[in-house]
Amino acid sequence: MSLLQTDRLITDIDTDAGRVRPVDAISLSIERGQTLALVGESGCGKSMAALSIMRLLPQNGRVSAGRVLLQGVDTTALPEARMRDVRGRRIGMVFQEPATSLNPVLTVGRQVVEVMERHTAVRGMAAQVQALEWLHRVGLPEAERQQHSYPFQLSGGQKQRVMLAMALAAAPDVLIADEPTTALDVSIQAQMLQLLQELQSSLHMAVLLITHDLAVVSQMAHQVALMYAGQIIETASAADFFSRPLHPYAAALFAALPDQRQRGQALRAIAGAVPTLDQVFTACRFAPRCAYAHAACVAAPPALLQQGPEHAVRCVLYAPGAAPVVMPRPLTLAPQAPVATGPNEPATARPSALLEVRDLRVGFPIRHGLLQRTRGHVQAVDGVSFALARGRTLALVGESGSGKTTVARALLQLLRGVARVEGTVQLQGQSLNRLQGEALRLARRAVQIVFQDPFASLNPRMRVSDLLQEGVAALCPEVDAAGRLQRVRGLLERVGLRADALQRYPHEFSGGQRQRLAIARALAVQPQLIVADEPTSALDVSVQAQILNLLRELQQERSLSYLLITHNFSVVAYLADDVAVMQNGKIVEAGTVQAVLRNPQHAYTKTLLAAVPALMATGPLP
Repeated sequence: MSLLQTDRLITDIDTDAGRVRPVDAISLSIERGQTLALVGESGCGKSMAALSIMRLLPQNGRVSAGRVLLQGVDTTALPEARMRDVRGRRIGMVFQEPATSLNPVLTVGRQVVEVMERHTAVRGMAAQVQALEWLHRVGLPEAERQQHSYPFQLSGGQKQRVMLAMALAAAPDVLIADEPTTALDVSIQAQMLQLLQELQSSLHMAVLLITHDLAVVSQMAHQVALMYAGQIIETASAADFFSRPLHPYAAALFAALPDQRQRGQALRAIAGAVPTLDQVFTACRFAPRCAYAHAACVAAPPALLQQGPEHAVRCVLYAPGAAPVVMPRPLTLAPQAPVATGPNEPATARPSALLEVRDLRVGFPIRHGLLQRTRGHVQAVDGVSFALARGRTLALVGESGSGKTTVARALLQLLRGVARVEGTVQLQGQSLNRLQGEALRLARRAVQIVFQDPFASLNPRMRVSDLLQEGVAALCPEVDAAGRLQRVRGLLERVGLRADALQRYPHEFSGGQRQRLAIARALAVQPQLIVADEPTSALDVSVQAQILNLLRELQQERSLSYLLITHNFSVVAYLADDVAVMQNGKIVEAGTVQAVLRNPQHAYTKTLLAAVPALMATGPLP
């Protein structure tokens, strides 16, 4: 008997526009000690499937049919009081957006203690000691001090680590991990994945891993289920899925992965978008986007066809009597061999430098006592200098907490009155440090930011139309109302969203779709420089390819400059021209992307590159 099983599970959500079915008769099975990866594009229903298993659906949602069996017990039939005992103790969950999942008025240490006191026999000081041990195990830096911090005081990656500690604190039988490594840098991601594997071995725990990172899937998963538009369209062992993908959608996902070998070329993004789930499907749901589509694909919905003991695919190309078809094998993304290069080129100012940062230092005050007097400063950024030329991309990489986001906020003058900022930041030769009032507001038209957490940066009370037009109205007064609407409609299409999104609210979108909205909002005022803080971290590979293509096209068309903050070295290799590696608030290595990635000089850079997960594939491309 499987530890966790879904049997033709159907979930419906009632909306003003009618019924939406994000989960349509999915059947999954996870054994003890095994990892099942649920992969697919944003909006395919992966997270809704997890919430259905946990019975954490929105008020207008319900499980309409099917069962969720936990060691043979149908949890859909349990009363809510018993289900509360299942959540946390039997099934733990790491949510996709830690910033909205943590209690903002409790310290992170207290939140881990709460889980232990609710679901285990550990209490009081013993619970506090074990909570601190968990924070250490998940790699939270300075855990003794950080356990007393509130969520808003932590970086995105640090919040994700706290969420993982909370989910594991009660040693559940099943862990549902919804994008558990999205906000983590590569070194901490490697630690998290190793930790999950160790816990699986010691606790014999089953893991349902929801992720868009195919390299992580190839290293972690025993089984893979590919989801599209609410349906499971391919299931296989991980070895079969990566060596012999059958569905055209699977092949398209692999083709969309960025890599240094594709620099200067458009990525093969999947055309179109996931169909809306408020309709009755009478044909293959992927047919409008499929390169192999033909008459049989639109005649009727395809069945799930068995292609081996552990491999099944929902595609008419594999129906009895159909002509044989061979899907391209995944491209192996193992690190390339170092090449002989000269010394790394320093990121010094060029004659056409758009942005120049000199000796930037940022210290956050340490306050004590009832009157919260400042007793010192924590030096988050310590003497950072770099320059960014017009039309180029500088990638700022490093572990979570190394000061990357603080650099971005400081150069945008977002830390005034919050931290002690020293040094100079010049944009087009104009010192931003000295600008005030209207002059500073106008300067912000030239530079925009895409924040790491899209949900927290979008006003939940505003419709998308107002969100995207707000910046244009404030910074581009020469554009009238009709022009603003026309501009945002065009941007929505370019970032892969439909025009009907204009009348919806941020909470009605998936995490990846919200990230696309944040990017569209930054582009709306037509800036010269975009500070992109993890712009693709919440995106699946197909949408990531669309966004990277868009950023590349816009850079070529408008000579845009990007300050790219990311932990995704594949994105760095594809998009960046220069790289600066940060550690403990300092830049420890800088140079061109070819020099730094292929021939790193600093030990820290070598450690980061060694931790990058490689997508495993067998055999060359046919």
